[in-house]
Amino acid sequence: MSTVAVIDYGMGNLHSVAKALEHAGVAERVQVTADHGAIRAASHVVLPGVGAIRDCMGEIRRLGLDDVVRDVAAAGTPLLGVCVGMQAMLDWSAENDGTDCLGLLPGKVLPFGPDLRDPASGARLKIPHMGWNQVHQTRSHPLWKDIPQDSRFYFVHSYYAEPADPALVAATTEYGHAFASALSRDNVFAVQFHPEKSQQAGLQLYANFLRWDGTI
Repeated sequence: MSTVAVIDYGMGNLHSVAKALEHAGVAERVQVTADHGAIRAASHVVLPGVGAIRDCMGEIRRLGLDDVVRDVAAAGTPLLGVCVGMQAMLDWSAENDGTDCLGLLPGKVLPFGPDLRDPASGARLKIPHMGWNQVHQTRSHPLWKDIPQDSRFYFVHSYYAEPADPALVAATTEYGHAFASALSRDNVFAVQFHPEKSQQAGLQLYANFLRWDGTI
């Protein structure tokens, strides 16, 4: 059984994430916490997030959680980033006139832009990208177990991740253009969508994460 720490830095739908992890039925304990010791001791760690990246990174640093997240990643503990939590794992975001992030995964976060259009019809697309969209798995991974190819997950975001190394991409999604909707390296996995809002596919991903030992 797993003990899970959902990192609490005051940003994000923390309790929705915790409830979904509990509902996945795998974890022995799910704890929403900012306690450094509890996070380091957990068997699995989730970094969620919603809102502006500058505010998120400001609170993460103020609480000393930046070093904790890096320590968790370095220790080989399974670590899952969700939405802005995924974006925070990269080096830098263009949001808020530029924000330095955690640097766990090389790359940057870019805006969709003011004139995003459907490549087939030419119709203008709304920003933020909000609602259900397909996630195309680009390589095998334990977190994709029993999740059919091109399953639909729920998104809410105006910025997207652009990793420096294409090998980091674990899934893509189309919205005006293809973007990385999941990233993976070693014991770190990160998704732009919200598993806790994605019904059965999202619960399956959380269950897979809780069963994952951090190896590929």
